[in-house]
Amino acid sequence: MLPVLILLVLAVLSAGLQVWQWRCASRFPLNRRNAGEPMPTSVSFLKPLKGSDAETRACLESWLVQKTDAPVQVLFGVGTLDDPVVPVVHELLKKHPSVDAELILCAEVLGANSKVSKLVQLARRAKHPLFIVSDADVFVPADLAAQLQFQMRDPLVGLVNCFYRLANPVTTAMRWEAVAINSDFWSQVLQSVALKPMNFALGAVMAVRRDALEQIGGFEMLVNHLADDYQLGNRISKKGYRIELSTVVVDCREYVQGWKQVWAHQLRWARTIRFCQPAPFFASILSNASIWPLLAWMASARTSLSVAGLAVPLLLLRMIAAASMHRALSPTTFRWLDVWLVPVKDVLNAAIWLMAFVGNRVVWRGVNYRVRKGGELLRE
Repeated sequence: MLPVLILLVLAVLSAGLQVWQWRCASRFPLNRRNAGEPMPTSVSFLKPLKGSDAETRACLESWLVQKTDAPVQVLFGVGTLDDPVVPVVHELLKKHPSVDAELILCAEVLGANSKVSKLVQLARRAKHPLFIVSDADVFVPADLAAQLQFQMRDPLVGLVNCFYRLANPVTTAMRWEAVAINSDFWSQVLQSVALKPMNFALGAVMAVRRDALEQIGGFEMLVNHLADDYQLGNRISKKGYRIELSTVVVDCREYVQGWKQVWAHQLRWARTIRFCQPAPFFASILSNASIWPLLAWMASARTSLSVAGLAVPLLLLRMIAAASMHRALSPTTFRWLDVWLVPVKDVLNAAIWLMAFVGNRVVWRGVNYRVRKGGELLRE
């Protein structure tokens, strides 16, 4: 009976953490716009690219139609000129000739992280004192740059980043991942920020001061790190700057993925967090609000009905909270029919949590790497 009681205590604890997480999410002003004047500082958009899919054109064009009064420069970077994204960029540059934009060949391989290697080379060509860095698969609203500039008016703010949502979960595997991204990830970030000031960054979109970047040694310091966004925010925070969250949510529009690709992505993410924040990652299993009531129920052979009387409401609480947070962040992708994926996601995430401790290999853009202590990459 003692193991069942321990599991029930853990179930109640995880439910409490879920309610706290839910509360943090409900209090954050998602999608609120600042009405004041943005910072007049000019900005360079840095866009490292590799490959192309059905969503690429729309995602890239969203950066060419930003509405801001400050001068803007858009720099697209590719590793080779035979990359499939090159004709897409050329077409967009012809369509928007008035925009100060260009495609840059970033042929130097400066480290294991090819994205950061491109950022180093793009930063050398950047004209302006504010950088906005974003992933290739990010689609943004037309006022994003102005909103980020507004928050950067305070010189003590070194970096502003955005929450993101998986905007096109078209397969069951992607809808399962959407539970992790659209329900849990952003609310877990807010839970962390409720405990201490933010000392990391979210990589989908980041606005960073050029001088703050130079103080940490530039992008060059990140070329061998898997979690370059985490390292960027952490190092800027250590220089005394504040890291802030924008209320604007951006869309991540991924290519169609099955279980194999999604599983590899989630495992890479888990191992990245383990190497960057080992103690918080180890403790994160306590907040798995499905696995503990399920284990308690399974372990209670003789008292299954009484344990079920507690386990079932806790599971329902978890599903309702996840659905609420998903709907708040991404109402267009939310489906009540997907609520059954919440406990499935939690059970599979428990397996991913375990696997994160028994290996250091990750697959990123089809390339195999080993992750070393501190999150450094070694290409195999």
